[in-house]
Amino acid sequence: MKAKIFKRILKGLLAVFLLFCLLLITPQTLGLFFPEKPPVGYHFESLAYLAAGIGLEKLAELEPEIPETIEEIKDVEYKNVNGKSLQMDFYRPKNADGPLPLLLFIHGGSWKSGKRSDYLVYLTSFAEKGYMTATVSYRLLRDSIYPAAVEDVTDAVEWLFENGENYGYDPDRIALIGGSAGAHLAMLAGYGWENRVSQHNKIHRIKAVVDIYGPVDLTTDYARNQRLINAFLGHSYDEKPELYRQASPISWLSELCPPTLILHGTSDTLVPISQSDTLKSRLDALGVPCEYYRVPLWPHAMDIAKRVNDFSQKKMEAFFERYIKPEAS
Repeated sequence: MKAKIFKRILKGLLAVFLLFCLLLITPQTLGLFFPEKPPVGYHFESLAYLAAGIGLEKLAELEPEIPETIEEIKDVEYKNVNGKSLQMDFYRPKNADGPLPLLLFIHGGSWKSGKRSDYLVYLTSFAEKGYMTATVSYRLLRDSIYPAAVEDVTDAVEWLFENGENYGYDPDRIALIGGSAGAHLAMLAGYGWENRVSQHNKIHRIKAVVDIYGPVDLTTDYARNQRLINAFLGHSYDEKPELYRQASPISWLSELCPPTLILHGTSDTLVPISQSDTLKSRLDALGVPCEYYRVPLWPHAMDIAKRVNDFSQKKMEAFFERYIKPEAS
């Protein structure tokens, strides 16, 4: 009797092990058969980390060396708040001829952490593709709550509108790109938060926005009870519901909004993919060009995986070619 029970346990463990192995190898296998499709993930963060840990899933090179062909311009101050210097870094191909389109990358980190160099993987890659790239610092939660970070990013955009000739980029061909909290800030600045950015006049306009798994509507049940959002806004929803509406990119949508690219993992538990679904639906209703890629079974911060990063860069490059290259001006 004991032998039969033992055999059943062994068979059960073997079945679990085989299922576990199947879950690990299936994403890579599907990628081989369907290379043009969005890369399939693991659904569970623990499985994704395990796949990376055993070398099955390669990670993107997040701290690449600056290529010799790229000029790096660091620590350019765009704003000073009570003695705190807020700065940008630029990356530009050394052989560039004429003003280049500019891609401004805004780092994430739940509005409380992160640094300009977090997006070097994108900054160097797109500079090598012929763009000028930039990355910006903004006040984090340790410095101040909302709206400080949004004010800083919108001020950075206004500064960029005014300094194209000094650095060799075209202020009429600027795209804003961010991930997570950085995407939230990119959308607010690109969609005309508080009308602080010259989005609704004829001077300069942001040409494109890339939203990588960013929160869109802070008035939803998910957002009202999300401690990171509560900390960012400094008040509960019950205390100041109007603050949650004002800080929501979806509140600033109009037919004048720039074309938008959305990338979001379907297994994201930090920022539900329903946030991006809603953004896509609203932009479509307004007639604003919008490209949306639901990346299957990937959690938050999916683009640290090389397969997802490569896919994201490919879609971003095609998007920029369409909307901010010279022929799109």
